[in-house]
Amino acid sequence: MRVMGKSFLKAWSRQSYRRVMNYSMSELDANDLGRSAIVFAPHQDDETLGCGGTIIKKKRAGADVSIAFMTDGSRSHSRFIAENELKSIRANEAIAAGRVLGVEENKILFLEFKDGELSKNQDAAVLKVAEILQRQQPDEIFIPYFKETPPDHFATNRIVVFALQTCRRKVIIYEYPIWFWQHWPWASAPISRRREMLTVLKNSVVSGLSLLRDFGCYVYIRDVLELKSAALNQYQSQMTRLIPDPCWATLGDVSNGEWLACFFQEYEIFWRYSFPGRC
Repeated sequence: MRVMGKSFLKAWSRQSYRRVMNYSMSELDANDLGRSAIVFAPHQDDETLGCGGTIIKKKRAGADVSIAFMTDGSRSHSRFIAENELKSIRANEAIAAGRVLGVEENKILFLEFKDGELSKNQDAAVLKVAEILQRQQPDEIFIPYFKETPPDHFATNRIVVFALQTCRRKVIIYEYPIWFWQHWPWASAPISRRREMLTVLKNSVVSGLSLLRDFGCYVYIRDVLELKSAALNQYQSQMTRLIPDPCWATLGDVSNGEWLACFFQEYEIFWRYSFPGRC
């Protein structure tokens, strides 16, 4: 009964959030989808997880879309595979995923900062990002949500914002959530003591308020979910075990698959705002 009660409460909470989101969020229209954009991703797969459906829809609308990967992804499974080999594997996976999303190989950029050390290279990264922005002059920029806790995700957000301060052109920023979804009720949290229950409830309230306050727009992607799934499946190093070792972590292992399922809802959500630059 206790397990059933928890499951019912989680399902009810999800539905309640979705119901409020349907009323509070606005859908991006054809004009938005047709604007040029650069997606900045901390690692190879974040672009597909967070806004893969949106990339597909933008490309179908005729938009010029580029993807810039901030780190080399070399440490995701470095205990099993040499970092240089893993770096090559993940770069090839990113190109294959981009092909499925509709992004040409020459529109996929690799900044190649060391996985896990992006914040240590902030100044150099800001210069590289500013150079990309000045060269491509996108109408829109997609970056990880500023409340993302993984260091490379937070660093990507800050680096792009700092780089934008050197630009003289207004842009629209879309912040996309990744690890934000690893909160109850979207993903289960192991609870064995009352204190843990209180922590989970507190975190869920905070994430729920952020969801309703920050994320004000969405892109409907139900019609392209199969393509998004196909793109994500190009990341075999993240979706499967390249060697038969149960310690090889996959995206599907996170929260017993509940976290991964969040990226295959019928919409992708964003925090949208204007960045004025020096205009």
